[in-house]
Amino acid sequence: MKTFDEIIRERRSVRHYDASKDVSSEVVNQLIAAAIEAPSWKNKQTSRYHVVASPEMREKLKACLWSQNQITVKDAPVLIVTTFVKGIVGFEKDGTPSNELGDGWGIYDLGLHNALLLLKATDLGLDSIVLGLRDADAIRTLLNIPEEEVVVAVIGIGYRCEDFPRPRRKEVSDIAKFY
Repeated sequence: MKTFDEIIRERRSVRHYDASKDVSSEVVNQLIAAAIEAPSWKNKQTSRYHVVASPEMREKLKACLWSQNQITVKDAPVLIVTTFVKGIVGFEKDGTPSNELGDGWGIYDLGLHNALLLLKATDLGLDSIVLGLRDADAIRTLLNIPEEEVVVAVIGIGYRCEDFPRPRRKEVSDIAKFY
């Protein structure tokens, strides 16, 4: 069994997937179940996942991505559109923002959820990539995503074709200040 530190270090943003290996709906359910465990503003849990696994819908969804991203997830067997319900987290009961971030807290919460999803994928031997260059309106129309949800990213899930070295990471001293 891998340690948490090993899982963190093994996770990669994979850009070439093995088209011969599928990902079952049971495995996708495990990924989303892990994401649900993330903290969220007042436990509102506004993150949403729109799972695209059928070949026909994947092709339509890929057409909503920036051209390089279409190539990146060409053979990924599962694409997950991540969204959050706007106007809930980061706001008071009367609808006024709790601070200057407002709906930024929804994106923050979704990022926490997505991080757990990505780490669970690695834990299960899967690979992933998060794509942000997409046509949100086209995705919303294609998947009939409600207007109250903000389309944030598309996550490709599958098995990598090749191994590649771990990219360099900054040191703690490069990014943290202690007072």
